Amino acid sequence: MADAAPGGFEPATGDGPPPAHGAAAAKARAAEVRTAYEGLLTMRRILGGGAAAAEAPEPLPGPAPWERQRMPRAVALVLEAAGFAPSALDAAGGRAATGYRVLAGEGPERVEVSWVGPPGGGAAGAEEERLSACAEVLGRHGWECLLYRGPRRRRFLEVEPRR
Repeated sequence: MADAAPGGFEPATGDGPPPAHGAAAAKARAAEVRTAYEGLLTMRRILGGGAAAAEAPEPLPGPAPWERQRMPRAVALVLEAAGFAPSALDAAGGRAATGYRVLAGEGPERVEVSWVGPPGGGAAGAEEERLSACAEVLGRHGWECLLYRGPRRRRFLEVEPRR
């Protein structure tokens, strides 16, 4: 499920392999995500002095410097921790699963989130609803999200730190 990274945890950006099968693998991945997400919240609490939980009534403080330097990774971690499914690629590089995909954006401090999947998998029909849900979660985490329509009329989110 995670995009491959030697020697450590990487949140799933949607361009990695499909998740490992089995309950034990899913449980191990969930524990890794939870630990990384708790680290992100702790870092924000220390650096920002704000709320420590995404369910807090107030939005979390804006992204910490670490997140701004690694925006695709930080945004992917928030989405994966919130329970959104990432897309995935098969061994041939084709889409193997429907879900979010996080890429560096066209400008500095910008990330694009799209909802993609295999041909005929229904991603296009679900993208507005799923991306709106992603935007809600990201907004609570201090990210500014704008929904756009791009090439082939497919929607995507442009995400940047709240100013």
